[in-house]
Amino acid sequence: MKHIIATAVLAGITAGCAGPAEHKEVSATANLEPRSGSQVRGTVTFTQVGPDIVRVAGSFSGHSKGAKGFHIHEKGDCSDPKGMSTGGHFNPGKHKHSGPYEPERHAGDLGNLNFDDKGNATVNFVVGGISVSKDRADGIIGRAVIVHMDADDLTTDPTGNAGGRVACGIIQ
Repeated sequence: MKHIIATAVLAGITAGCAGPAEHKEVSATANLEPRSGSQVRGTVTFTQVGPDIVRVAGSFSGHSKGAKGFHIHEKGDCSDPKGMSTGGHFNPGKHKHSGPYEPERHAGDLGNLNFDDKGNATVNFVVGGISVSKDRADGIIGRAVIVHMDADDLTTDPTGNAGGRVACGIIQ
């Protein structure tokens, strides 16, 4: 009984603190399929967890061990067998390429996935500079997610020197 009352009180306090900055958690998912003759695939979900913060959570398989570039690209078109129909990195701010936590970077610069010796990788992190929206300038719905062949060096502009595109999925 004490637990139920405490939970109800905590829920009331939390609801009262939401105030004008309240936001609705919305999510979008991309199911990545192999490109460039690879076996890489995965699923990634983007969830708006704050007005300017998005949680990126997913799992991937079929890649060689090591760090591999992971980006949101400007066009939601995975029709090309090599993933080239997605265009460049999503970059509404016209910044130089960088890591996901740099103040000036492509909005689509998500860093690297780290694949283990069995070819699997998982991610669960938060990032700013994007929104789970179709209507905002930084909106990612309808854009593509790419896993690259090589590691992103987080500096080389505009690609991070991450190599070919081995998996592609459209954010829906």
